[in-house]
Order: sequence, then C-alpha cells, then structure tokens
Amino acid sequence: MRVRLAVIAALTGLVLLPSSSAAQKCQPPTINSATSVEAIRGYFQKRNMTVVSFLGYSAADYEDKAALLKHAEGVLSGLDPARTIVNVGATIDGIGAVYALAKQKGFETVGIVSSQARVAKATLAPCAGTVFFVEDESWGGLLPGTTTLSPTSSTLVSVSDRIVAIGGGDIARDEFNAGRRLGKKTEFFPADMNHEIARARAARNKQPPPTDFRGALGAALAGSAQ
Repeated sequence: MRVRLAVIAALTGLVLLPSSSAAQKCQPPTINSATSVEAIRGYFQKRNMTVVSFLGYSAADYEDKAALLKHAEGVLSGLDPARTIVNVGATIDGIGAVYALAKQKGFETVGIVSSQARVAKATLAPCAGTVFFVEDESWGGLLPGTTTLSPTSSTLVSVSDRIVAIGGGDIARDEFNAGRRLGKKTEFFPADMNHEIARARAARNKQPPPTDFRGALGAALAGSAQ
C-alpha cells in the first residue's frame, strides 16, 4: 500500500511540474504607445535597470548562426536578469534570435524599431517583449548628409548602458560609433552576413558578386585599427 501511494505521489509531482518548453514559451509582444525619443527614454529612466542593446544584421542574416548565439550566450551569462533589460531591434530576422535566448535565461526583453517596420508589416520576434515603434521616416542610422542619428537610432543609443554588436551593417555601424563617442560600454564580435543572401541581393541590384561579408561595422572597425 505504501509503495502504491509513493508511486501515485511521484506521478502527481511529475504532472504538476511545468515542462521546459512551456517555461520558455514567449507571450506575443506588447506594443507600447510611446513613439518619441523623450517618451521612450522616460520609460527606461523609470525602470532604473541596466539596458544592454544587441546590434547586428537583420534581413542580411548570419552565415554562422551558431556563432551568433554563442557570442550572445557569453554576454548574457555575465549579466544579472534581475537588473538587466535586453534590447534588440524587435523583428524576428538575424540578431532577433537573441530574444529567445534572453527569455530562456529570465531576462526582460524590449525592442526599439522604426515606425517603418510597421509600414512594411515586418514580423516581430515572438520573444521581443515590449516593443516601441519610434516615429521615423527612415529605418535608422545617420540622417542623409548629416552626422545626426535618426530618431530610432538616437533613442536606442540614448537608453543603452551597454552596446553589443555581433556583425552589423550601416545602421549598426552608426549606432555603435555614436555609442562609443558618448562613452557607452561597447563590445564587438566579428560575424559574416549570410553569403547566399548577400549574393542574391547583389544580383537583384545588378551588382558584382560580393567578396567581403564583414558588414559595414566590421569593415569600419578593421579600417580604424590600421
């Protein structure tokens, strides 16, 4: 009788335990109504937490996705989920893969992205958490012909305490450089964009096949080191 009761108790305990997949399941992103640089900055100031922003490729994607996640894992492992908010670019492509990893580790996640993503009906990452669409006529980076960041990039840089770039194109380059100039803690991991996607894009634009897949940020940092 005691054996039977022990078995029943054990089975009951197994049923009550949540599966790992359920524990890691993300809720649909919440869209915050703040759209201006000032309003979004105010949101983070009230939270009084460290904001770590990940930059990288989006639609250009990664040639080595395992390396992307390994770099992100190394960074996240040194952070405290109770005191840190992980920010990426809200969408599911490329660097957006960091969201799921961050959620699995218990981090609060947010996404700061241009309102152009809403116009283009870009797919948000399922684990993006709270998403801010910054009112912006561009996708980000420097405003054409100026040294001024667009509203989206200005917002991202201003709320970030630490900026981690894993590869990255023009927008990532501009945000990373701006962060450095402001004294933000920055870290860069070289990473190739997806070769096949890059070649296909060049073909569509009737350009020669690319031979350098470092991305604009990688190329800029390599040049500055010479």
